[in-house]
Amino acid sequence: MARQASLGTPKPGLISLADPALNQESPPHALGHPITPTALFFVRNNGTLPEVAPEDWRLEVTGRVHRPLVLRLEELRARFPVVELTAVLECAGNGRSGFAPPVPGLAWGPGAVGCARWTGVRLADVLAAAGVVEDAVYVAHESPDHVIGAPGRLALSRGLPLAKAMAQETLLAFAMNGAPLDPLHGFPLRVVAPGYPGSAWQKWLSRIVVRDCEHDGAKMTGLDYRLPRRPVAPGEAPDPAIFDVITDMPVKSLITAPAEGFSATGPLTISGFAWSGAIPVTRVALSADGGATWQEAPLEPGEGRWAWRGFEARLALPPGEVELIARATDAAGNTQPMEPPWNPRGYCNNAVHRIRGRIG
Repeated sequence: MARQASLGTPKPGLISLADPALNQESPPHALGHPITPTALFFVRNNGTLPEVAPEDWRLEVTGRVHRPLVLRLEELRARFPVVELTAVLECAGNGRSGFAPPVPGLAWGPGAVGCARWTGVRLADVLAAAGVVEDAVYVAHESPDHVIGAPGRLALSRGLPLAKAMAQETLLAFAMNGAPLDPLHGFPLRVVAPGYPGSAWQKWLSRIVVRDCEHDGAKMTGLDYRLPRRPVAPGEAPDPAIFDVITDMPVKSLITAPAEGFSATGPLTISGFAWSGAIPVTRVALSADGGATWQEAPLEPGEGRWAWRGFEARLALPPGEVELIARATDAAGNTQPMEPPWNPRGYCNNAVHRIRGRIG
């Protein structure tokens, strides 16, 4: 299935992070597209990049099912309805560099996010064909990538609660933005789980295991991709028992224009995107005075429930140095905080986005 494993070739124009695995984020000013071009889409890897031989690849569906399946890619296309869905993909660690005090992990800025059109089949249809056993509660995913220098050790094996696996928006995708998946983005097949963190969107998918308990694969235990149910103070020894798997990304926004360090004269047009997880985003407001006053920025419709929504507003600002702030709110009234909500692993930083520049 996987002929060999490599570390991959970096994309030009993206920001490479200091890590043995290939990890790159997009500069915010490069994300000013309703659909993020694949060439500008961030890259997240936990280990090697498997080089999959299409003629040898199979998807195995096993575990708590009545009818285990082994499917080729062409069988997936022919046997199940093919659907397209536009959705935001965001790394759970996006914005980790904004935490103080610092936390361990990749020091992502705000650019580990993008919005793409995904084409594939519904995971629910595949599971229905396999016949899920009544006691099933979780779906586990496996891929051939491995820890760098440890070929027998899986780099990542995440999963989904059965309800999310059976949701109509959850796909097994073989195409991104109208083209077959790039190897960096999971060729030949990946999970698309809108609203969930990127770790749940398993790449290079080769095996699905239906389980009667929460999955305990690579990076599914301890504090990995988990948030505490109560605040944990810096320096406090975290108790893993109070941490839950992240199953919903918080409301967030990103200013894509002007770029950080801008210089402008006269009224300034500010634009960007806002998105959320299970609860739709409904509002964006902008401030140029530290949050003392806010101006609404009208939201564009976006390409469906799971896509991000563009915003734009024009502000008349006095000459001098200025910090622009964008703050999004969802339908339940959840609003981006002014400062990151600290946690030991630096997940789900949804603090307001700030950029600085000069007028006049």
